Amino acid sequence: MELVLKKSGLGYLYQSDDLGVVLSGNLPQLLQSLAMGRQADEEVFGSEESARLTALKRDVASYNAPASTEIEVPSPTGVLTYRIDIERVDTVGMIGILSVITDISEARHRERVVKTLLRELSHRSKNLLAIIQGIATQTARQALSLDYFLSKFRGRIQSLAYSQDLVTDSSWRGAYLFALTERQFSAYWPATENPISVRGIDAHLSPNAALHVGLALHELIVNSASYGAISAGVNSLTIDCFETLLDDQKAIELAWIEHLPPTSTLQSEADDHTFARTVLERVVPIAVGGKAMYMTAPDRIEYRLTIPSREYEIITRVEE
Repeated sequence: MELVLKKSGLGYLYQSDDLGVVLSGNLPQLLQSLAMGRQADEEVFGSEESARLTALKRDVASYNAPASTEIEVPSPTGVLTYRIDIERVDTVGMIGILSVITDISEARHRERVVKTLLRELSHRSKNLLAIIQGIATQTARQALSLDYFLSKFRGRIQSLAYSQDLVTDSSWRGAYLFALTERQFSAYWPATENPISVRGIDAHLSPNAALHVGLALHELIVNSASYGAISAGVNSLTIDCFETLLDDQKAIELAWIEHLPPTSTLQSEADDHTFARTVLERVVPIAVGGKAMYMTAPDRIEYRLTIPSREYEIITRVEE
């Protein structure tokens, strides 16, 4: 019988109607002193919980209605949770109270983790919807036609989806800069022997930074694919990431340097009032709490984004 109880993880405490201990078995280690008698309840559970448990047992004894409760007990490894199922068991000449004790700490821990994740998911979903709403509003303001709006909006949402995939794959911890850059380039610069040069620190960006840096990269890439180096089929742009300071605090700077082909002309994407410029100069730096500089010239496009340390980590990865 004891072997069966140990395998089941159940403990029991059988008491008389005056709550004296008659039998006990397989009690969890933290609750083993309950077998010593009524006074042990207060030592194990504290005065308030002990009084509540005593009252519950007396009700079960009086009304013969089973009851169940949960009690938390501090332990060296954290708080443990036990479910106690109580029922009256009548034997010859005695009314007894049987308490079956189950350790449900892992189940309750999982429930707390799931609730925390759901709250986090709700928070991030609201942030993502706010970003999408902003993209839709600003794109519509610049749209010359419905086709123009749909083309630009779809591209920006796809860019957001690329970044979101990386964030989700990392269990919402963020994304590495190099992987984020490669993913954003994938639709515009095919994998060839002449890849886009990404140099410097492969910083691990926070989820917030990953989404917004992804948007900035998308605007730069689309402009290049429409009017710049990518459209000419030449690899004359570099992306560099290096450590710097922002307000005397540690930061990284992401630098996009694009040398334009001689035949290139800056089109509407470089106008002062386009959504692309708004994203690069205002939306992204504000979202990450940093600063940005966007410069266009007949032969060059330069974009520099400074990201504070709270939005990234520099992680040394060991190759397996």
